[in-house]
Amino acid sequence: MSSDDINDTLDPAASRAAGDVTEADIRVGRRLRALRLERDLGLTDVAQRAGISVGALSQIERGLTSLRVRVLWPLAAALDVEPHSLLIEGGDQDIDLYCVRAGNRRQVPVWSEGIRKDLLSPPGAALTGLLVYIEPGGGTAEAYAHAGHEFGLVRTGEVELTIDNILYTLKAGDSFAFKSTLRHSFRNTGSQPCEIVWVNTVKPSEVRNGA
Repeated sequence: MSSDDINDTLDPAASRAAGDVTEADIRVGRRLRALRLERDLGLTDVAQRAGISVGALSQIERGLTSLRVRVLWPLAAALDVEPHSLLIEGGDQDIDLYCVRAGNRRQVPVWSEGIRKDLLSPPGAALTGLLVYIEPGGGTAEAYAHAGHEFGLVRTGEVELTIDNILYTLKAGDSFAFKSTLRHSFRNTGSQPCEIVWVNTVKPSEVRNGA
């Protein structure tokens, strides 16, 4: 795509100076990048799907250019979202690059019964923050290991956490940290639900039974 094609694809203000960047364009670009990262897509992937150049997409994400209707629709299709979801019309949005609102948390799929995991970290974050709920009797099906590191803080209830064959009984206020390469598992053997803030260095898509 030529430079003329890029300018035709974008708003006439495509070549404006950084000092002319508007807050609205920055927020739209940030939201677009958050949606892309949430889907684990690269700039090239989305640009090819939308039929625009990588440079043009990068400028939009950085808030250096404004979205035009002719670009809005193919970008929405590339991200499999409704076109209006790319626009910022004031107020909080479902997806943001840096913040996650309490009412907009997404659940991470798990294989074991009695466990629910809400994603606390925004798209593209280096760390994966989770709020893990474990019902009485719930827990991982078996011990396992993976790459990375993890940290957790028990907020309510209690949990039996096994790390490298050592069993720890943790209650509200207790915390832990260990290398994920050590085999680990957890189970709520109490009578009350357990809630844990769990931070991991793996991606949300790699989080399943254990955090």
